[in-house]
Amino acid sequence: MDERTALHVEELSRALGNEYKEEIRAELEKLLSFKVPLEEAKRTVINKFMLRSPSAIHVRDLVAGMSGFEIIGRIINIEEKKVVVKDEHRTIFSGSFGDTTGICSFTCWDDMSLKAGNIVRIKNAYVRMWNNRTELYFGKRSVVEKLPDDYMEEIDMSSLSGPKKLRDVSSVDVLASSFVVIIEMYHRDVSLKGRVQTIIEGVLADETGKLPFTSWIPLKGIDIGSFIRFENAAVRVFRGVPSINFNEGTTIELVEQPYDVPFTLETASKVPEPLSVARVLENNGLFDIIVIGDILSVRPGSGMIERCPVCNRVTQKSNCRAHGQVDCVTDMRMKLILDDGTGSVHVMLNSGLSEAIYGKSMYEAEKMVLDSISRDVVFEDMRHKLTGKYIAVRGNSSRNEFGATLVAKSAWYPDYDLKQKVGSLIEGIDEKVINDG
Repeated sequence: MDERTALHVEELSRALGNEYKEEIRAELEKLLSFKVPLEEAKRTVINKFMLRSPSAIHVRDLVAGMSGFEIIGRIINIEEKKVVVKDEHRTIFSGSFGDTTGICSFTCWDDMSLKAGNIVRIKNAYVRMWNNRTELYFGKRSVVEKLPDDYMEEIDMSSLSGPKKLRDVSSVDVLASSFVVIIEMYHRDVSLKGRVQTIIEGVLADETGKLPFTSWIPLKGIDIGSFIRFENAAVRVFRGVPSINFNEGTTIELVEQPYDVPFTLETASKVPEPLSVARVLENNGLFDIIVIGDILSVRPGSGMIERCPVCNRVTQKSNCRAHGQVDCVTDMRMKLILDDGTGSVHVMLNSGLSEAIYGKSMYEAEKMVLDSISRDVVFEDMRHKLTGKYIAVRGNSSRNEFGATLVAKSAWYPDYDLKQKVGSLIEGIDEKVINDG
C-alpha cells in the first residue's frame, strides 16, 4: 500500500475505531483494486463499518452487513443440520431467535449446547441475508453467554404482530396488523399446484408510508380507496422489501373512514418526499422512495447488452448461464452510482429510463455500435455525457453486504436552483465541522 493510501486508512481508522484498522485496510485495498474511485471507496468503507456497534442492539435493528455487535434474546427453537461447505461435511445449528422487538432466523456454526428456551447474550455476532430475510450468524469467534431464565420476559407473539404503522413493518416481522387505505389494486391469475388461482395484488398506505400486498383470499366489498383494518397478515420479504400477505389466518375488516384518521386516500397516495442516501443505507429495503443526487460514475455493464429470450438474464457471447447458447435479444441499461453528499447508492435503469436520461434511443445507440463496430462506444459515451449530472430516481431499494441498490421505476432531471443547492451543501459541511468540533 502506498503512503497516500495509508494516510486514508489512518483517517478512517480514527473515525471508525482502531480495532477495525486491518479490516478497513483490506476493504479499502479491495475496492481500489477494482478501480473504485478513492472518495467513493472511502464512503463505502464508512457505510459498512458505521453499522458496527459495540453495544447491544435489538432484533428489529438487524441489517445485512452488520458485524461485531452484541445482542440478547431467547432461542425459540433450534435444530441440528448436516451441510457440506467447500466439500467438507459440517454440523450446524439453526432456528429462531427473538426478543421483544421481533424474531429472526439464526445459524450457529458450532455446538454451543443451546436449547429452545435459553436466554443468551451473543457477542461478536454478524448478519447476512438468507431467503430474502436478515439472518443472525455466530460461531467460534463469538462469545455466547447463557443468562438466567427470568432475565427477560416470554416472547408474546401477539404483541409482535400487534398494530403497527407501515413504516415500522420490517424484514424481521413474521406477522403484522395495521389500519390502512388501499391505493392500488388489481387481479392476477397464477398457476398453483397445477390449477389456476386468481389473486389480488396492490399497494397499501398510511401516513407513514406504503407497502405492496397480495391477497390469497377474496376481498368482498373492498376496492381502491377502501379503509381496512387487518390482523395477523403474513409478512413476506422480496429484495429486502416487506410485503403484506392476506391468507386464511388473516382477519380483514372494512372500515368507514374515521374523521380523526391522520391520512386520506389523497394524502396517502401522494408522491413521497425525497430521502437522503444515508436513510436508504440504514434499511434492508424500502418501497417507493425518491432519491436525488449527482451521478458519481456510470458503471461497467451499462450501455448495449444482450439478454436471454427465455429468462431475461444478461448473456456473455450469446451464452446464458441457464439456457446455454441462445438467440439473444438486444437491450440497453444503465448502472449508476448516485451520490447526494450523505452517501452513495447503486441505481439500475431499464432501457426506457436509460433512453430518457441518456437522451438517445435504442435505435441511435445500436447505430453507434454498428458505425464503430464496438459495443463499448455507448458505455463510453454515457460516461462522458452523464458523469456529474444531477438526477432524481424513484423506485424500490434493497441492501446487502455490498451496498444498497435502487431499481428505478422512473427517473428524471429535476428542476433546481444551483445557488440554493450550493448553499445547502455548504450548510451541511458547516454543520459537520461544528459537530466534529
